[in-house]
Amino acid sequence: MKAKHLLSLLAVGLVMGCSNNAPTDEPGSTVKSVSPPKPGQEFQVALLTPGTVYDSGWNALAYAGLQEIEKTMQASVTNKESKGADIADDMRTYGRKGYNLVFGHGFEYNEPAMKVAKDFPDTVFVTSSGGGTAKNVGAFRFELEQGFYLAGYLAGLQTRTGIVGSVSVQNYPSIVSTLKAFEAGAKAANPGLKVLPPVYFGTEGDVTAAKQATEKLIAAGADVIIHQANAAAQGVFDACKEKNVIALGSNADQNANESGVVLASATIVAKPAFLELAKEVKAKTFVGGVVKFGMDKGAIDFVLNPKLSSRVRLDQQQKLKAVADDIKSGKLVVPEDKF
Repeated sequence: MKAKHLLSLLAVGLVMGCSNNAPTDEPGSTVKSVSPPKPGQEFQVALLTPGTVYDSGWNALAYAGLQEIEKTMQASVTNKESKGADIADDMRTYGRKGYNLVFGHGFEYNEPAMKVAKDFPDTVFVTSSGGGTAKNVGAFRFELEQGFYLAGYLAGLQTRTGIVGSVSVQNYPSIVSTLKAFEAGAKAANPGLKVLPPVYFGTEGDVTAAKQATEKLIAAGADVIIHQANAAAQGVFDACKEKNVIALGSNADQNANESGVVLASATIVAKPAFLELAKEVKAKTFVGGVVKFGMDKGAIDFVLNPKLSSRVRLDQQQKLKAVADDIKSGKLVVPEDKF
């Protein structure tokens, strides 16, 4: 089986490369307007992200979903970085302006959405993860655990030291769940290996801290490392390159990273989910709740780097294919935390 053929078999939906997810404009201020809301505009959508939409990862994929809404629905859209205490204030601002839909891209937006939404019944608030729901509050659950399980499985097949690990910006429940799935996949492929505890570096976009966290794992013997570092992912990749260690991308297809060390990526295909939700809100058929999007819906994928696929033996490719098929069919249920 050729590597290229394996990729087509593993793909369960659109595969988003870094160049497809990242905005084409140069970064400026922390506020990025796609097209400023216009008075009387029929449908207005706002996106709040924890970091820059230029991260070729978690935030960029949400931005791609926002662009799809703008393009397909002729909506007026805008986005802004929003963290901590600013989240509720920013949500209230969009509510006062009469926005129809406000996305908060992360677990940390769910609680503020629940508090703010009751004051703006005509605005729908949706978060990427979280369990709080109401009449006008909902949540996506992108089951990235499935992609991370496959990443762990590959790590288990590829490690030579018998030690693998992960780096993350924060220990949010949604992130912790993916890292547990990575561990489960790794041990399924190689029961005798050691999975090091995740190293959390704490600050969004801190490339230096992400690199230092990765270096700790490498010093402890890890030779395959996955991340949930968002805009700081380059620090992970740089550390792996310096020590000739395998890196695994996440959220978006990061295989083309200039470091040349990303063997594969666990990805989210967000555009269809964002568009589906926006259409429901516009049609006034939205019902508050948690909606899961996994491999069966084409929302999660696991993509080998075609330039490095020769490092993955044919028998390993076949094993990955079998596991991916089992996940997609429901025969294999990947562990997910409840939150």
